[in-house]
Parts: sequence; structure tokens; C-alpha cells
Amino acid sequence: ARGARLTPAGQRFVRSIEQALGTIARAAEQWRPHRGVHTLRISVVPSFARLWLLPRLAALQGTPPDLFLDVTTDHHVVDLRDGESDVAVRYGAGTWPDLQATLLFREQLVPVAAPALAARLGRNVAPKAILQQPLLHDSDASQWRSWFAEAGIAYRPRVLDRRFEDYDLVLEAAAAGVAVALLRLPLAAAWLDTGRLRCISTRVLDNPSAHYIVHRRGDLRAQVQHLVARLLAQAPAPSRA
Repeated sequence: ARGARLTPAGQRFVRSIEQALGTIARAAEQWRPHRGVHTLRISVVPSFARLWLLPRLAALQGTPPDLFLDVTTDHHVVDLRDGESDVAVRYGAGTWPDLQATLLFREQLVPVAAPALAARLGRNVAPKAILQQPLLHDSDASQWRSWFAEAGIAYRPRVLDRRFEDYDLVLEAAAAGVAVALLRLPLAAAWLDTGRLRCISTRVLDNPSAHYIVHRRGDLRAQVQHLVARLLAQAPAPSRA
């Protein structure tokens, strides 16, 4: 009996499927870590990823790459003890139960505004005058509370103030002239360097919170220690402890 043969249309269909499978295989190979490359999961909040981590990702992975960093961005605090991630960069006081925390860098806080608004307000606006302006903050308004407390002023978020979940949205809103924001140096230094935001006060406050590299206590894997060392090497020298 004669074997079944594909029609011309069937042959074209098979070729298209083979081409599609080849494209998928090549794409998968592009993203698959190569032999000898260790994969580590690192968890950060979205704004930290955009402002600090992603511009340094290639350097952190090594040249040639010997680490593949699987970056997770979420506001959810991952449970490092249960293995949700290998390493995280957290923002806070530096104490988390059963976790090893290494200071990455500290911050300074200074009020900023869009160039047009800054020109109208001046370069050394008094804290009471800044309080008369609409203010921007992310989900944590404690930075404004700390900054005003240094000047002897109690601050609570008001109706005229605006809250955004991510800090980089706070910066975007400030650059658009929506209101006044607190710039976190060195995290957002590029916004000053490019002129998108300008300082409106000479009062600079050391932020009580800082950024820490966190991993499970006792995790002595070489790749984890390499990543910690590379993160520290990328940290701005003046802000290290």
C-alpha cells in the first residue's frame, strides 16, 4: 500500500511549525544560563530595581558572566528563610530575625521640585514655607516626618498631599511640577544630575532608614558571598558605613 503523503498545504504547515519551534528553541537558549554560571534569585522593590539595580545588573553578573541574577520585583516582603529568594535588598533599620543584614548604603534627604517650581520658590525655602506646598511621598511618609521633625515641625499627610506606591513615580510627579518631593541621595542622584529636579532647601537630613543586603543567616555559598561583595563594590563610597 502506498504511504500517506502530505499535500502542498500540509507541507507548508509543517515547515511553519518547524520554523516556529526553532525560534522558540533559540530564544530559550538565549535566556538559559550557560554551564558554569550560578543562578541566584534577588528580591527588590520595583523602584529600587529601576533606580539602582538594573543599571548595575551587568556588572553584578560578572565579566564574563558567572552569575545569573533572577530579579524579582515586588512590594511583598519575601520569606528568605523559606527559600523564596536567595538574596534581597531591603530598606529599614537593618534588623530582621534569623537573617544576615549587611549595610549597602545610607541616604540623605533633601526637598526638591521641578525647575519652574524651584525657580518660583527659591533655593533655601524655610520648612514652614515648604509645608504650605503640596507634598509627594510614597507608601511610607516617615521620611517627610523625619525631615520636618528636625526643624521642630510635626507632619501628617494631608488631603492636598499625594501618595504613590513606588518612589520613582514620586520623582516623575515632582519633575512634572505636581508638587514638592524629598530626594533620596544617592538613590535618585541622577534626577539632580540631569536637571529634572532642583533642590529648594539647604537642609539635608540623614535618613534614619538605609538599604541592606539580606540573606539567610549562615548561608555561606560562594555565589552568595560573591554577590554580596559585588553589591558592596557598586555602593557609593561616601554612603558606606
